[in-house]
Amino acid sequence: MAEEKKYDVIIIGAGPGGMTTALYASRANLKVVMLDRGAYGGNLNNTASIVNYSGFKDVQGPELAEKMYQGATQFGAEYAYGTVTKVEVDGANKKVTTDMGETYVAPVVVIGTGSDHRKLGVPGEEEFGGRGVSYCAVCDGAFFKGKHLVVVGGGDSAVEEGLYLTQLASKVTVLVRRGELRAQPMLQDEAKKNPKMEFVFNTSVTEIMGDDVKVTGVKTHNNETGEDGELAADGVFIYVGNIPLTKPFADLGILDDQGWVKTDTVMQTSIPGIYAIGDVRETPLRQIATAVGDGAIAGQQVYQYIKSQE
Repeated sequence: MAEEKKYDVIIIGAGPGGMTTALYASRANLKVVMLDRGAYGGNLNNTASIVNYSGFKDVQGPELAEKMYQGATQFGAEYAYGTVTKVEVDGANKKVTTDMGETYVAPVVVIGTGSDHRKLGVPGEEEFGGRGVSYCAVCDGAFFKGKHLVVVGGGDSAVEEGLYLTQLASKVTVLVRRGELRAQPMLQDEAKKNPKMEFVFNTSVTEIMGDDVKVTGVKTHNNETGEDGELAADGVFIYVGNIPLTKPFADLGILDDQGWVKTDTVMQTSIPGIYAIGDVRETPLRQIATAVGDGAIAGQQVYQYIKSQE
């Protein structure tokens, strides 16, 4: 059995919130480790251009991730790779187990695992994953130069990613389930002025079609008229919301009925010493700025908590 690794603070997730928590907590001279199933930065690494984070007029996601990581580790915070499979409360301590066979122990755990893309759940979606179905324009857009693409969704992500895809595709058709967009007005204005973007409202995707190799189009349903149709396309990019990555915490009793972590205003859950930050939390806004703000609060609070236990 591997030896337990002891810390003051275990941060699960090395996205913007987790890295900010690490910065604040390690600056307070606490021994901190960030655990993540992938590269530090999280979804920043899949974001091309960020124009709504204070201090930067326009910054590439991976560049911002690197800057945040350098800041997060300058006072000794560590980063370790691994997917967390279980969190247990053992008296005053918490035990965190990963799929790498490692066990980490600390009086404080901060959950910053974020969220994942919600699936449409229609025929063809899984079958054509990686063969024309995507949830990341930055990752896969380059494969569709000069092609016709469908974007599914009507929020900020759908419009932002659709705009990005217009730099590569010949045409981007956005299918919106409702009768209007939910994206920010500025984004809507920019998209509607783009000659390569077309919006089709009150329309749902009922199936993703393809041949033996790749996506060939989608089947649609008009939610007003009840009419069914088909639309030829070379790729389908899906942005219909997010689901929280909270499965390892299901037995702790800190989740709401949708799976989001419930916290108070200082990021503490109902279990003393367990905090949650960023997109994994029940919150009205999920942005880099809000994750960073949550992380700053949590970083200060964990220091106060540990001092109170001495």
